[in-house]
Amino acid sequence: MKDLTKETLEEMGCYENNENSLPLHRGWSSPNAMGIHTVKESHLQYDSEVHLGNNEVTLGTSNTTPVWEFRDNEWRLTYGECGETSLIYAKYEKLPLQDFDVEVRPAVDVEQFFNQGHVFLLDDDVAEETYPSSVDLVDMLLNKIGLSTTVVEETKRILFTHDAASSRTIQATFSPKDKMNGNFAYDESWMCLVGDIPSLVQRHMAIIRFKHPMNMGTTCHDLQLFVLILCPAKEKGTKNALETGRTFATLLADHHLRRQLVEVATEQEFKQLLFNRTRELIEEQHQSRSAVSIKLDAVVEPPITNTAMSNSIWKLCQFGQGIREDLSRRLPHYVSDYVDGIIGVKTPQKVLSTTFFLYFACLLPAIAFGVLNDHNTHGKIGVKKVIVGQTIGGLFFVIFGGQPLLILLTTAPLALYIKVISSICDDFQLDFYAMYGCVGLWCAFFLLLFSLFNVSRLMRWCTRSTEEIFGLFISIAFCVDAFRDTAKHFQKNFNSPQCLGDVNMTKGLKSSLTYYILNETRTNSSTVETLISAIEEPMAIECNQASSLLFLLLMLGTVWLGVSIFNFKKTPFLSAGKQEALADYALPIAVVTMSFVGSYFFQNVKVEPFRYDDSENVFSLTPLDRLPGLAVVGAMGLGFALSLLIFMDQNISSAMVNTPLNNLKKGPAYHWDLFVMAILTAALSAVGLPWMHALVPHSPLHARALADVEERVHQGHVYQIIVRARETRLTVLFSHILIGLSILLLPYPLAYIPPAVLNGLFLYVAITGLGGNQMFERITLFFTQQSAYPPNHYIRRVPQPKIHQFTVYQLGQLVLMCLFGFVPWPYMKMIFPLILLSLLPIRHMIITRLIDGRFLTVLDSSEH
Repeated sequence: MKDLTKETLEEMGCYENNENSLPLHRGWSSPNAMGIHTVKESHLQYDSEVHLGNNEVTLGTSNTTPVWEFRDNEWRLTYGECGETSLIYAKYEKLPLQDFDVEVRPAVDVEQFFNQGHVFLLDDDVAEETYPSSVDLVDMLLNKIGLSTTVVEETKRILFTHDAASSRTIQATFSPKDKMNGNFAYDESWMCLVGDIPSLVQRHMAIIRFKHPMNMGTTCHDLQLFVLILCPAKEKGTKNALETGRTFATLLADHHLRRQLVEVATEQEFKQLLFNRTRELIEEQHQSRSAVSIKLDAVVEPPITNTAMSNSIWKLCQFGQGIREDLSRRLPHYVSDYVDGIIGVKTPQKVLSTTFFLYFACLLPAIAFGVLNDHNTHGKIGVKKVIVGQTIGGLFFVIFGGQPLLILLTTAPLALYIKVISSICDDFQLDFYAMYGCVGLWCAFFLLLFSLFNVSRLMRWCTRSTEEIFGLFISIAFCVDAFRDTAKHFQKNFNSPQCLGDVNMTKGLKSSLTYYILNETRTNSSTVETLISAIEEPMAIECNQASSLLFLLLMLGTVWLGVSIFNFKKTPFLSAGKQEALADYALPIAVVTMSFVGSYFFQNVKVEPFRYDDSENVFSLTPLDRLPGLAVVGAMGLGFALSLLIFMDQNISSAMVNTPLNNLKKGPAYHWDLFVMAILTAALSAVGLPWMHALVPHSPLHARALADVEERVHQGHVYQIIVRARETRLTVLFSHILIGLSILLLPYPLAYIPPAVLNGLFLYVAITGLGGNQMFERITLFFTQQSAYPPNHYIRRVPQPKIHQFTVYQLGQLVLMCLFGFVPWPYMKMIFPLILLSLLPIRHMIITRLIDGRFLTVLDSSEH
């Protein structure tokens, strides 16, 4: 490349000095798309004028008639042999100064430059004679670095053509404190050129220092420091060319450091000065942050000290203090909890959609767990009791509870406890309702003690990592339940002996028709005896493999349709308002659609409806007088273990709802909610209804369904943020009224909902509950290219090995929970609450010894 002169323009036939010619300036060309001043091409603007310097030359119009050509699949405006006109879109973007104190990468970049970087100190004569332009400077640097010819040519093509999209320049600007007028001035003493080169295999950093200022074109009239950063195109977000250039640009923004760099005599002194300044800057930023109390995270983990522990123990002894604080915090907002569900932009639409979401998200699991309890207790607790208990519990808690966004539901662990109690009653000939009620009353007693003595204050040690481990475990539990039912269905129908060739079967009860008839007439003993005597005869039962395939189709179809509609707002179809409306009704649409598909289009396929006894007595008073003394003592042990489970689940769910990310304003009510749960548990136990507690992920999903969510982009990382939260009791109130009315829909039309759709709902809740779970995101980093790592807060502030180390520790705790949560021995599962409670000391007494506290604070923060 060479400068455009009058002679060269004449050689190209582009110069003619006449009165009809257009002015053209000599010198540097206008900047390319990335801001690099080159002379490779003459880019003519709409007025045919390009500023190239101070000396004017002219472009003759007689020899340069513009011609339109269609070449390389685009239109081009050419001027003979002179060149062509191109359009350039230039963009200026403000970069934040690098945070050397918190982020780990800047210090590493400077240290790498100290060990491997290149520094060139040029005298004035050498600079002016040998490297008159930035093109020659970069050419010299590329040769000094020792890159191959192919890489050098690719680098020059990317850096010095306006078609490039991988090269950028960084410069400092100065503006007055009053920025409203938009005035600013360039710092023309230095410039940083960065580029992402696809064929490069490692980063290269080089700095040229001129002894006196050099004129390098527009905004670089007094250049003394020139920085070149080259990085591979596929590099982690915190290590790419822009981030590396931002590190050195932050250092060079200090004019005191630049003056010292200009005065050094050797390259080693130059590097040492940069290295020392980096250490000083880390300390300065740390002291400045401490002085003004900059809040890095939404929640900063409190350090565990002897004083803090003593204060916690003292607060545990303050009888009822937590309940009084909760009531003083929540009672002033009680009326607004109802009003906030009526007034406000888009509030009625949000309340309506969330009501239907909760209706299906609570009713269908209630039916599923009702079927499970009916099987485990031999019909003593069935679908009807679970739905009635869900209605009573939900309405009682939403009226008297503190945090209205919590969703109460009976769960698989509670169904397991009921199964264990039923097994104990069968083994020791005990009355089930008496034993069940006694265990529940003991549980309510311990919950009452926990609430009165402020035991929920221990949850201040429950960090985000613990909540995410528990949330991921619940998602896994939903998936395990769904696939376990699928495996049982395939074993019963697809791989049944009938399908394998054994036609004579004495277990005619497995026939779907017989199953339904027996279910409908279970209270008529004579009819049952007649049926049993009839089906004990050997009979041939047809193979029903189609029902298993339909089961799998409906289950996967439900989760696919629900998740697709839930993510519909990410597609370009329809308007934003319609996309949001569809996403709000994703679950109801999926359930109704797949139920219709299974019941209408596949009506010829025999499927088993869920078991339901219409004659079941809903309320069964607890006959405690039938229990012997030893049984009461045993019930106390079971009740204490059950109280630990409800205590942990209730408080973790409340903590996940009250996270700062949800932007709630009215405050939590941990102690009062636990007090209400104690009363509710006692009441349900007294009448033989199933227990319940706040559930993950239903509770966080409820808070998110009511909120207005927007997408934000921060340094290339796209995340969602809640801009407005709605805290109302109306959604739970309306949905549970509908659930109570659903008793009238039993057995039909609710029986038209196939069991496969219930399992599809479990998978849908499990998948949507993973949103915002950083533990799940960090697990995916094990299988993600580093260039695709999101540049979020923990990627920037924590070394990558520490991130993976912390994730491995979390996975170990998750495996421990799964080991005791999914074992096939019911009695071993009884210690699961202790395993869940052990997550707190593991996090604060073991993990803190393995990972630095400042890294744990970042990994456990509530940032996005």
